[in-house]
Amino acid sequence: MLRLRLGPADLCRVRFADRLHPVGTALLACQALHDPNTAPAMPGPAAGAAAAVGRVRAAAAVLRHLLPARGRLPDFLTPFDGLESVAAGLDAIRATPAGRIRAEVAAAYADLAVSPLRRRFAEADAEAMALFGRALGTWHDGVLGPHWAELADAHRHQVAEAAGRLATHGLDGLLNALHPAIRWETPTLTVRTWWSATVSGTGHGLILLPSPLAGPHPRVLVEPDRPVLVVYPAPMPRRVTTSAADPLGRLLGTTRAAVLRRLAGPGRHTTTSLGRDLGISLSSASEHAGALRAAGLVSSIRDGGAVLHRLTPLGSGLLDRNDDPPAGHG
Repeated sequence: MLRLRLGPADLCRVRFADRLHPVGTALLACQALHDPNTAPAMPGPAAGAAAAVGRVRAAAAVLRHLLPARGRLPDFLTPFDGLESVAAGLDAIRATPAGRIRAEVAAAYADLAVSPLRRRFAEADAEAMALFGRALGTWHDGVLGPHWAELADAHRHQVAEAAGRLATHGLDGLLNALHPAIRWETPTLTVRTWWSATVSGTGHGLILLPSPLAGPHPRVLVEPDRPVLVVYPAPMPRRVTTSAADPLGRLLGTTRAAVLRRLAGPGRHTTTSLGRDLGISLSSASEHAGALRAAGLVSSIRDGGAVLHRLTPLGSGLLDRNDDPPAGHG
């Protein structure tokens, strides 16, 4: 049981994460999707993980070997920085001092059998860390990438619901309704999580992150000079889980359909922003945009150092025939 004592400076800075962290989400998903009690909450990624072949299957084997099957992950593997992309998140992990990596991995491996690869990972060996990074990137793109748009939509939906709860019931009502494993009684937030302690807030606030991939228990990250991060299990909204019957996804592929739908939303859509919004690599975003352009569904123009993408009338017509208005872009 974790008891987190929050002061006025923390309570004045309670907020929700504005988006999902690609690397942090992938690492939690690696555990959650292999837990028969939590995987059903995300049938799409769970099916993708179960059906993985080739490079994705090999990547999954590496991650299952290097990560604890359940419980607390080493904190450095879920960094605050690197929200922009998987590559940025991996850069943040690689920037971790070797001493911290050794200490946190050694603690995580306390109940695991020793193997040469685990030993090298615990020693922050450069080749082992590079292998981990490649495996995580491959697994993310193969398992979560096709469903990143629905995960992002779910996140926006959950945050909007919580914002309404805050407006009508205040901070006490919000914190006590987050999850059955979280209880608020001024000034202490009690969380039934994977570790036990009594700690004080950092004075930098509290960031709340609902996630269907958190696993069975909330996760708490406390680092000096950072906001306290609380990731808590939240079910997928019913309107998001209907994607299994998505005719456009069956026609184009799930990720390519997500790219097309994202281009229907407001804003300036570059290859970089598509990759960031959908949680896919820059090369994957470029490949999908190129395929849609070749089919006449998208037009692209260069604007300085960026490439801008827009729906063509054909692309808009295809969406109109197959879709309701995209969630979050009404």
